[in-house]
Amino acid sequence: MSFAPVLHSEWLKIRTLRSLVVGLGAVVLVTAAFSALAALDDDGGGGADFDPLFTAFFGVSFGQIAAITFGAQAVSSEFQGGALRVSLTAVPHRGRWFAAKMTAVGAPALAAGLLTGCVSLAVGKALLGDRGSGVSWAEGLRAVVGCGIYLALMALFAAGLTALLRSGVTTLSILIPFLLLVSFVVGDMSGNVADLLPDRAGQVVLHETWGGLLGPWAGLAVTALWTSAVLLAGSWSVRRRDA
Repeated sequence: MSFAPVLHSEWLKIRTLRSLVVGLGAVVLVTAAFSALAALDDDGGGGADFDPLFTAFFGVSFGQIAAITFGAQAVSSEFQGGALRVSLTAVPHRGRWFAAKMTAVGAPALAAGLLTGCVSLAVGKALLGDRGSGVSWAEGLRAVVGCGIYLALMALFAAGLTALLRSGVTTLSILIPFLLLVSFVVGDMSGNVADLLPDRAGQVVLHETWGGLLGPWAGLAVTALWTSAVLLAGSWSVRRRDA
């Protein structure tokens, strides 16, 4: 079976699972909601460290939880009730199936991420008012595109880790505390080394200014390297372990 029909079948699985569609919608809604709350907060509005661009995209720190949940659920469903065995019976070439599954996860996550970026920027600038007037068109475009790529990478990161661990619950039990707590603690204690963590590196693109080791696109490249490593590990697991 060629790649196109395999991709079509995997896309149908995602499109027909309501929880996955809701998860993609949650990426947009959660991010926009927390970005709006950040924009409405006047604290630090005139401070030297105030970053209007990141304030508009502040909700990405929370919206990414919905993105990784989407990625983990999309793959974990294959390990329930022997679904993976059925999938591999239809598509014996495991590498082709895995590539189709990751494409079916990454493409809608990218689309949802780009929409999230547009909504966050519009909501943030509207609520920031004069405080957001310094954000240029180029900076806004860079952040919107970066937001889409970052959220897609995080969804794929979770998908690859789920394929490796064969459990969406385990994946989320690792990633959610890491993104919400551990990354910030490590960042405060380790200085610039934390700039190389996948979430902190990728979110540099959402800042108007930056002073760490990485710039916006270099940061996304680091996140892409993390994601690629996890996807390779997930692919190895699917190829080598019993369904």
